[in-house]
Amino acid sequence: MTLPAWLPPLVLLSDHGGNWNGYVSALYRYYRQDFENSRPTFDGVNVGTKRYPLEQGKEATFWHLISEGDIEKDRLPDLRRCERIRWPRPTIEHATNVGVKVWRNQRGGETRVCIWCEAAEFLVVLAKRSTYYLLWTAYPVVEEHRKRKLRKEYEAYKRLTPP
Repeated sequence: MTLPAWLPPLVLLSDHGGNWNGYVSALYRYYRQDFENSRPTFDGVNVGTKRYPLEQGKEATFWHLISEGDIEKDRLPDLRRCERIRWPRPTIEHATNVGVKVWRNQRGGETRVCIWCEAAEFLVVLAKRSTYYLLWTAYPVVEEHRKRKLRKEYEAYKRLTPP
């Protein structure tokens, strides 16, 4: 698969000499650049992040973007997520591009927006708030069963939503 030209290169641990602390610092700098120093917009509305709880002086959304797990306090770093720390913002900003699928769904009683760049196997999820969107999560989607589920969800949304 060919990646869209608007996606920046992966940020690899090996590019930081295998030094985990140095790597996390570099990832955090990218996160701050993309979501704290300026804010992306989606559908003309600002996209914010979840600040608390702070962990090691870093925001909750940052940790959520680079780790995985069902129980928040027990999440573990995921190198595939780490490598893609620079992908959430451009994925949000290119949501209207050909090849990027966008749909809304309900999760836990709130509206979520899914932005899936299928060619990059990358999904961004935003939560709708009253005056902004909250960057909920972003992660690679490589398992075929998950891709099928996302395609099915997208197609169902398109059938129910007038153009």
